Amino acid sequence: MAQKPKVDPHVGRLGYLQALVTEFQETQSQDAKEQVLANLANFAYDPSNYEYLRQLQVLDLFLDSLSEENEALVEFAIAAAF
Repeated sequence: MAQKPKVDPHVGRLGYLQALVTEFQETQSQDAKEQVLANLANFAYDPSNYEYLRQLQVLDLFLDSLSEENEALVEFAIAAAF
């Protein structure tokens, strides 16, 4: 199971989302990638996060994940779109 990203509690939501994106991009663990992408997908359900997700290009991350061989990543990416 992936650990929570190491984030200064004072950085706020944008900093937390940035830490998730960085963890997704840098980790080699498929389990960690799945957990992080699922977390990002959950943030995508809240319209107040849209500007942060757009700024961090998380939408592109979801689209790129659609071509992954890992079916869980594809499912989480699809879930984020709905």
